[in-house]
Amino acid sequence: MSGTILVTGASSGIGAAVARLFLDEGWQVGLLARRGAALRAVAGDAPGAHILPGDVTKAEAIEEAVARLAGATGRLDVLFNNAGVFTPPGLPDEVPLAEWDRAIDVNLRGMVIAARAAFGQMRRQTPSGGRILNNGSISAHSPREGAGPYTVTKHAVTGLTRQLALDGRPHGIAAGQIDIGNARTGIVEGIAERARAAGEPEPPSFDVAEAARAVWHMATLPAEANVLNMTLMATRMPFVGRG
Repeated sequence: MSGTILVTGASSGIGAAVARLFLDEGWQVGLLARRGAALRAVAGDAPGAHILPGDVTKAEAIEEAVARLAGATGRLDVLFNNAGVFTPPGLPDEVPLAEWDRAIDVNLRGMVIAARAAFGQMRRQTPSGGRILNNGSISAHSPREGAGPYTVTKHAVTGLTRQLALDGRPHGIAAGQIDIGNARTGIVEGIAERARAAGEPEPPSFDVAEAARAVWHMATLPAEANVLNMTLMATRMPFVGRG
């Protein structure tokens, strides 16, 4: 199976791992993030790579990127709606409003913009249909201390996923969400570094390639099947349990 996927936030972390896996599998991959040079580094010389520099908070730029990718490949089969930011930790009244605004702008509004553009393309293409996969977080279920803006926006992403899944039914558009806990990305490495500096245990984590394989599974299901929610976590992380 092959097709066309758009990956937002493809310049690093989970997005980069997903983009590389789909390129290796022979897909046409639109790599979207603000840093064009970083996208080119991820894509290498893969023939299926489409470099699409853009900011997910800019609706016109994302709509243009979707149109460019679909124009070049004939359609859009999958959106991996991944771009996001993790704001500096702090108590709710200590986190500056500017950081709350930044999280809402990227993690929620940016996801809405990308989902809206992809939904429109998938609804109007022939044959209609596709799959929108949102990158949520363990924080969509259970918060981490001091992570208010991130937690709030990831809870909102769950609502977006369910609405897309419902409204997509008549058009053959499936929607799902993967909630990942502690894949080894730059964010998790930073948390581990702070723990080491404080003399605390590092958080359990796992290879980011496993997150990419989970997205691959969700993306390549037959049209009659859909993973609405998947939780992928480090086995030993203290997510399940009572304090």
